[in-house]
Formats: sequence, C-alpha cells, structure tokens
Amino acid sequence: MNIKEIILRKLKMRLKHPFTTSFGTLQDRYIYLIEVVDENNLSGWGESVAGNYPLYSPETVETTRHMLEDVLIPILNEAPIYHPDEVNGRFKHIRGNNSAKSTIETAIWDLYAKQQNVTLAEALGGERKQIEVGISLGIQDNMDDLLTQVNDYVTEGYKRIKIKIKPGQDVEVMQKVRDQFPTIQLMADANSAYTLNDVEILAKLDHLNLMMIEQPLAHDDIIDHAELQAQIKTPICLDESIHSLEDVKKAVRLNSCKIINLKIGRVGGLTESKKIHDFCLKNNVPLWCGGMLEAGVGRAHNIAITSLAGFTLPGDTAASSRYWEEDIIDPEVTVNDGCIHIPDRPGIGYEVNREKVAKYTLEEKRISCLVQSVLMGNLYR
Repeated sequence: MNIKEIILRKLKMRLKHPFTTSFGTLQDRYIYLIEVVDENNLSGWGESVAGNYPLYSPETVETTRHMLEDVLIPILNEAPIYHPDEVNGRFKHIRGNNSAKSTIETAIWDLYAKQQNVTLAEALGGERKQIEVGISLGIQDNMDDLLTQVNDYVTEGYKRIKIKIKPGQDVEVMQKVRDQFPTIQLMADANSAYTLNDVEILAKLDHLNLMMIEQPLAHDDIIDHAELQAQIKTPICLDESIHSLEDVKKAVRLNSCKIINLKIGRVGGLTESKKIHDFCLKNNVPLWCGGMLEAGVGRAHNIAITSLAGFTLPGDTAASSRYWEEDIIDPEVTVNDGCIHIPDRPGIGYEVNREKVAKYTLEEKRISCLVQSVLMGNLYR
C-alpha cells in the first residue's frame, strides 16, 4: 500500500450565481485538486479552499501550488507514512499555509479509508448516518430577491439560514428577514466587516433572536471579540480567527465567542479538525462546519467530519446544485428535508468524475514519489 504518484490539477469552475460577501463578489472559482495514488491504483482526493486572491486568508491558488510542489510533497517523501495523523506532525514546523496542508492531508485520509475499506466518516470516528445542514446566502442588491431565496430554502427544509451582512446592509436586512420568517433558525455572517466602533449597530441585532453573529470583527482578533461579546446578547461565532486547537482554547478562555465554526482547510486538515472537535465536545462548546464554496471533493470531506458527535449545529454544506450546474463527483451531494445522508462507500463515498475534472482542468502535473509511503495500522478512533 505504497504511494507511487501524486497528481496536481488546477481547475476553474463557474458558480451558478455570483456570491457576494463583505469581501466582494465571486463567480469563477479556482481550485487545486490533488490525487494521491497508491501501488494498487487506489486514489485519495483532496481539494484546496484558497481563493484566487488573498481576501478570506493570505493563501491563494498559486501559493497552494507552490507549497505543494516545492515544500509539502518533498517533506512527505522524506520518510514513510504509517497513518494520516502523522501528516499533521510532519508539517508542524511549516508556518501557516493551512489550506495547502489540508489539500494533501485530506487526500491521504481519503486514501487511508479506502485502503481500510471503511468510510472516511468511520475512519474519523463519526457516528451519525445523516447530518443536518443550513444554507448561506450572499449579500443581495434587492431585498425581495433575498426574501424569495430564504423562502425557497426554508421550503426545501434547510435547518438554518445564514445571511451575509456588511455596514449599511445589516440591521434592516436582518429585521425584514425575521419579520417574514419569525421562527426559523437565523444567523448573520459579517466576515470581519465591523470594528468596536460599531457596537451600537451590532447590539441592535439582539432583539432578533439570532442563533449567532459570525466573525463580526477583525479576521485575526480574539481580544476585541471578547469585549464585544460582553456588550451584546447575540452569541458570537468565530471563523477567520480560528486556525488551530490553540486558537480555540484561547478564544474560549477569553470568552471571545460562544460558538466555533470549523473549516477543514482553515485549520490545516482533518487531524486538527478532530482535535478541535474533541475539545469542543468535552467543554460543551457548540460547533459546526463552515463552507468555502467547495466542489464535490471538499464538500465530501465536510460531510465526513460533520458525522462526529460534537457537531451540534447545522453546517454550511449545501447540495451541489446550490452552487454548480454540474459537480465533479458522482452522485452529486443532495439534501433531503435539510439533511445529507452519509455515504456508505469507502473513503469520501463519492466517485470523482474524471471526464468532468478534465473539462475544468487548466493545468496538470504528475509527481512520482521518491520514497514509498506506507499507510497501515488501526483505525483512528
């Protein structure tokens, strides 16, 4: 069970509709897709979540390519790998670049699960057979369009509605949604668009009975968020500020938030995600899995990690058809009454459609492994 080849592909996929946040508007999504192939031609798949520009995080598609080719894959080739958990430790001395680390680490987890003939959810210790999911809606120019979208997704059964906000499009927007949908689980996502000077504005959200407001202040802050949380009733959820288990521990200790959003790519992979999950479960910190406009491979990894017991709130992993005219996996991810069933096939549980991948591929590079890496051992529980 040796890794013989790693294949890197740069894809360009167009979202069905432009997606607008406080960062700007996105429609063309550039993705690095990685395939790790063993001696029996089994493939493990991973997907980068870094964007084309360093808006959400400092990483980009091109920094991901550089890190994979010039740093991370050579490190993996230095010695055998006996379990995917080792990848996290192998990269520990490399600062940052969590999306690049996650891209290859998740592929190795997928391959490991397939070699063990278990689902990735089972390999991670997941217990659920299905997960509850919500929907994330970008900033809309027209309020009627937003209300129509909310109604459509509530009718489809999504368990939670997230609305992107920014200064000037916040309290009034959320008020109108709440007025029309008084009982739905509703939250706001600010994507770091506010400062402590906006406490008065953010406090006006308190009477709307929101589940949470996500990352209202700076992307790298936990101090100001603690001050803000002390002044508002709405629970704060941290997203961009969380890059590791240590970040979670500090945020909880400082009362910077009451809820954690976990994104696999943001924290460097599934092993670190599992550590964060275990801490939140032990300390009764509500946890959910965020989304990064992933294609099918990244979406499948989100589904697997959300099968763990500590993910107590609906995540962002919507159906493939929410974002894509066609996804790169078979079958596509579907949502029934707000739930996604955990696939029962080995690994991520979805088959990567190579014809569709080829259709969207801009670049491809094949790397032969210099040192054969062995994946073996007991399942991670």
